[in-house]
Amino acid sequence: MLGDSVKSGLEQDGFTVDWVTDGDTANVVVRSHHYDAALLDLGLPGIDGESLLRRWRERDNRTPVVVLTAKSFVLDRVRLLEAGADDFLVKPVDLLELCARIRAVVRRTAGYSSQALAFGPLQLLPDSHAVLWRGRPVDISNKEFWLLETLLRNRSRVLSRRQLEDALYGWGNEVQSNAISVHVHNLRAKLSDGLIRTVRGVGYTLAESPDDLA
Repeated sequence: MLGDSVKSGLEQDGFTVDWVTDGDTANVVVRSHHYDAALLDLGLPGIDGESLLRRWRERDNRTPVVVLTAKSFVLDRVRLLEAGADDFLVKPVDLLELCARIRAVVRRTAGYSSQALAFGPLQLLPDSHAVLWRGRPVDISNKEFWLLETLLRNRSRVLSRRQLEDALYGWGNEVQSNAISVHVHNLRAKLSDGLIRTVRGVGYTLAESPDDLA
């Protein structure tokens, strides 16, 4: 019940979520997929959460981990941080605080001290889920927001359609073949035609320079 409600709450806040319910499966997916963050319950069946965390860190897997625990003793919290946890929350959790904590550890790991992402006249505010173009708010969908944030956080890279689909859609979601193209078209129409470049046969990236934006 907790997992289901947390998954729903995160998705309503715009996150793309893959949810597994035992430690063995969690160990496999975190080793085989790239995630911006992992939300880890200590009371998992199979491999327990603390053992999983120690295994990941021993393998030098640096995925940011926010731990959910029923314990609140200082020594337990110290042990979790020493094991490699980036943050933790004591159950029951407040969803607003949880979303804020996840975004904070992602920012810290990515090296962003400020919540705002900027590229010329574009500003993106992840915590408030807002987009500003030349200082004015722009109404965009959740998927358009996540696509824009993914491109901004990877501004020096060209991302393939598959990489963008993985960032925007979770397991079990049927993705139309032109979904990314549609989102890109919408963002160009709402912001600037030159904001997102198509690298033919490879994928998408931001404009080479903010000065190129109309």
